[in-house]
Amino acid sequence: MANSTVVVERLILAGPGAVWHALTDIQSWERVLSGVEKVEVLTSGGFDVGTRWRETRRMLGKEATEEMYVTACEPPERYVVEADSHGTHYVSEFRLLAAGPEATTVRLTFGAESPGGFRGVLAKLLGGPGARAVRKAIARDLDDVAAAAERRGT
Repeated sequence: MANSTVVVERLILAGPGAVWHALTDIQSWERVLSGVEKVEVLTSGGFDVGTRWRETRRMLGKEATEEMYVTACEPPERYVVEADSHGTHYVSEFRLLAAGPEATTVRLTFGAESPGGFRGVLAKLLGGPGARAVRKAIARDLDDVAAAAERRGT
């Protein structure tokens, strides 16, 4: 399997509770995350292992809808979301790290694995200009999360 990873960190001037809420309140993402066009939650209950949703974004000029699912959840420190699309397995790990009494660093690690080497979506997303586009989209999401968390406070 071919592997590629992008890591982005963002300091947010809010406590971990507010940041966790902004990162896991799936129902609000259409309003909070400028890169998300539509979210359809597929499970009931709170955010936890097993939570599933469909997320529609515009990436590299094309609209794409992916079904995502939570595979690890350790509030308010870490969660992992996975998705499978066109033979590629995607894993996003969100880590919240204390950065002071009212500050939290979020580290988002986005990885993609494709069987048989780089090809198709993986090559477009994480090869050269694609990696920069993914990094930019992740940074924009974290900027949007920061704005929501900082409004919310601790």
